[in-house]
Amino acid sequence: MILITSAPIDTAQVLQHVASRAAGATVLFLGTAREFTDGRRTAWLEYECYGTMAEKKLAELETEARRRWPIIGAAIVHRVGRVAIGEASVAIAVSSAHRQDAFDAAEWLIDAIKQVVPIWKEEHWADGTAAWMHPGLGLAEDREP
Repeated sequence: MILITSAPIDTAQVLQHVASRAAGATVLFLGTAREFTDGRRTAWLEYECYGTMAEKKLAELETEARRRWPIIGAAIVHRVGRVAIGEASVAIAVSSAHRQDAFDAAEWLIDAIKQVVPIWKEEHWADGTAAWMHPGLGLAEDREP
């Protein structure tokens, strides 16, 4: 399951997608919008993406994770649009026969997603300013909304 959505992430659906009687482990990672970033209060996040390319890159990462680990099931869901504090912006579920493989694959997937998938985050702060963020580049210049 590879999905880019503007709707809240349905974690039950994500978990159902990777469920298997052969799996002894299922890991669910949720990336959630936090209230403070570098000491500044966040009001909300806004995500944009190049949809076709983002889905292609997510599928490539899933394929690579399956090559590296004996994954039974994998699901990656990423939000776009406005995400409120406390809501999930990304969900990654991995099932495998053993827990370490599921943990390792899920961790690798989130790290790789942040580096190579064309999904951009704009952080809106409580003081009315906003800035585009990228994990590999750090904080972009602040701007007025």
